Amino acid sequence: MTETSAVTKNFSSATSYLKAFELFEQNGFKSDPGWLRQLRKTAIDSFVSLGFPTMLSENWRYTNLTQLTQTQFQLSGRPSNLSFDDIKSFLFGKEDWPRLVFINGIFYEQLSFIKKESGIVIQNLQTALTENSEIVKQHLNRYADFKQNAFTALNTAFFHDGAFIHLTKGKVLKEPVHLLFISTSSEPKVQLNSYRNLIVLEENAQASIIDNYGSISDGQYFNNSVTEIILQKGAQAQYHKLERESQNSFHIGMTQVNQIESTKFFSSAITLDGGLVRNGLNVILNGEHSECELNGLYMISGNEHVDNYTLIDHPKPNAKSRQVYKGILAGKSTAVFSGKVFVHENAQKTDASQTNKNLLLSKHATVNTKPQLEIFADDVKCTHGAAVGQLEDEAIFYLKTRGIDERSASRLLSYGFAGEVIDTIQIEPVKQELNRILSEKLDGDLAN
Repeated sequence: MTETSAVTKNFSSATSYLKAFELFEQNGFKSDPGWLRQLRKTAIDSFVSLGFPTMLSENWRYTNLTQLTQTQFQLSGRPSNLSFDDIKSFLFGKEDWPRLVFINGIFYEQLSFIKKESGIVIQNLQTALTENSEIVKQHLNRYADFKQNAFTALNTAFFHDGAFIHLTKGKVLKEPVHLLFISTSSEPKVQLNSYRNLIVLEENAQASIIDNYGSISDGQYFNNSVTEIILQKGAQAQYHKLERESQNSFHIGMTQVNQIESTKFFSSAITLDGGLVRNGLNVILNGEHSECELNGLYMISGNEHVDNYTLIDHPKPNAKSRQVYKGILAGKSTAVFSGKVFVHENAQKTDASQTNKNLLLSKHATVNTKPQLEIFADDVKCTHGAAVGQLEDEAIFYLKTRGIDERSASRLLSYGFAGEVIDTIQIEPVKQELNRILSEKLDGDLAN
């Protein structure tokens, strides 16, 4: 595939995207294998048929996409004059972790750091299409459904690159893989960056992945990302998605996880900044004795909007899921949590819990929360709950009686509220950096 900088036409409506796709087909992906070219064509047809979702859709009821759909985008090209110093602050002080760096949709080999080991493949997806074509063909788009999701369809049609991670049977990654996606907004027109990640862990393999999105400018751009994670029997994965992006940006992401027997999946979704963010996370526990734990934290202010949409699907018996999402909101920010746990008729002995808690530091902040259980089995243990509120006066009063001033008391309680999620992260440098950012935000954007 040639670089997308050859594509210069702007587009904003579904019809305009179709026209852009025709140009992209001529200039962008002629070197793709035939099966992928056909997949792209099917995906763009699906996108045009679906159109952008509106607030009339139940799944998008509280997220208004008008600004996104009315903004004209162009496919991103390669920025210039970026060096290691430009990305160093995003590396958690761990320059020796294996990493793949993408800037405005383009893979940067010179800024990446890849360690080669037998049975472990870490490379960009474009390279994998040539060097690991059979694995990619076997799994790409087998799990993320573009027939029902317009943004997944858009991503499938236009993605240029992303990460490919493949571990063979029994392989264990000793260090986390850092996937770093940077937006610069250096071009005069607003950019669309379409990232596609494919992660395949074979039987009893283990890996930790950091999916990290950042910006080095305050410009406007649109990140549309899709990640597919496949865990075969006995595999274990930790997956951390971190977002600290421009307050003028759009980020629509979908992570689709397929688990089979005796697998374990742990995730954290941490949103620190972003103009309009929608994080989709679907997990299918498609095997007995499989487990997943999903944690989320969003800390937003100003006019930022964050929407977390999750689905945990239990089609098999004897599986377990846990979910805790928390939000701290200041200014006029808005948040949405919509989480569904679906238990099929045959999924006896399912053990599932779901919790969403939100802390409002401003009377102008708004949260819409909708935890849901759909249960068709009769021998299960399932709970769910949600809470939205301000700091408790009694807790602040108690701390004041111990000589702590009111602002410090508020800060301490907020820190403890968010810390429950941050403390679940087992990668110490990531945990330390998040605690630093939390402290910084409580003294700045989130200060009340």
